[in-house]
Order: sequence, then C-alpha cells, then structure tokens
Amino acid sequence: MRLLLMGPPGAGKGTQAEVLTSKLEVPHISTGDMFRKAIKEGTELGRKAKEYMDAGQLVPDEVTIGIVRERLNEPDCAKGFLLDGFPRTVPQAEALDRILASTGRGLDAVLNIEVPREKLVDRLTGRRVCRACGATYHVLFNPPKAGGVCDHCGGELYQRSDDTVETVENRLDVYERQTAPLIAYYRDKGLLQSINGDQPIGQVLVDIGRGLGRDWV
Repeated sequence: MRLLLMGPPGAGKGTQAEVLTSKLEVPHISTGDMFRKAIKEGTELGRKAKEYMDAGQLVPDEVTIGIVRERLNEPDCAKGFLLDGFPRTVPQAEALDRILASTGRGLDAVLNIEVPREKLVDRLTGRRVCRACGATYHVLFNPPKAGGVCDHCGGELYQRSDDTVETVENRLDVYERQTAPLIAYYRDKGLLQSINGDQPIGQVLVDIGRGLGRDWV
C-alpha cells in the first residue's frame, strides 16, 4: 500500500506512522531520513544536498525530487511505503505523480490528520525539558510529580524557545499556507482522507484502518 501521511505539527503523525508501518509492513520514509541516507551513502544527489544544507540554504526541488526518486525505487518500497514530509508543494506533488507513474504505480490514499488549532497549541507549548538530564514532560499529558522539578534527577524544568506560543503559532501559520493547496490537490484527485486526530491514539488508528479497508479493532 502506497500512502502519504499529512498533518500539522503536534497532530501525532509520528506515533501513527510507527504503528502503521508495522501493521502494513512497509517502510516509513520521511524527508529527513531520505536526505540522511543519500548523504551517508555519498550519492551524487546526496553530495549536492549536503552542499546546500552546509551553506544553510534550502535544497532545490530538483535535488529533493531526485533523492525521492532514488529512495522509492529501492527494493523495500516494492510492496508499498508510508511517505511523510514530501511533497510540501503542488509542484512536488506533481513530480511525485510522475515518479510513481514511471513505474506503473500511484498513491492509494493521502491521510490528513486534523486537530483543532487551539489543541495543537496546547500540545506543542506544554512540553517541558529537564536542564540536567534532558527528560521530557508535558504539563497536561505527562506532568512531573512536583511542578517545575524533574522526577528523575530533581533538575529544573524549562520551556524550549521553539515551544513558546508565538513560535508555535508561526509554525502553524506556515504549515497552513504551505499545505492548503496540497490538500485541495489531493481532494480533487479523490485520494484525500481526513482523519480526526483530536481523539485517543487508538481511535485515530481505528479510523485510519477503516479508511483503508482494514479492521484493526
């Protein structure tokens, strides 16, 4: 099964991706994983990507698309894959269509996990990290026994700069601007499946399974 997983920061994509790839027995392919693999193996495209990344620049579409093509043509993707983080724009989506069509394949579904914005803000701004040992907590979902103090080592808990409300709101604004055309693109193709991510993790998985014709109850 060939799937694309979409969803804003804080929607729980990582958790669902881990379970889905296990149940479907397909690789979870994220943009970061693809880049790291290409760079580690020293492929031509990997070297080009590293040059841009080392210079602090965005990797051009043609390099990214080339790396995606290489990864999807590897043997472990023959039975399917779960793609995460690519495409991010309509031109990239069109390129993905061409890559898959060149081998007689296509996407089976695009899973878009949706969570109300205020819930995403709560999820993303609630993280607290121990300065001493790095243990992670959440003020709502996994609070420490004593406020502001690590359960493990007694260290001070703090909020990372990228977890502030202002930073999170900006991340969500960028995501919405970037992906709105992509959501419309896949809806028009009849591939989009909207999943309610504002419910227990297990129920989200059940709903995904129903959309894919799988009974995971």
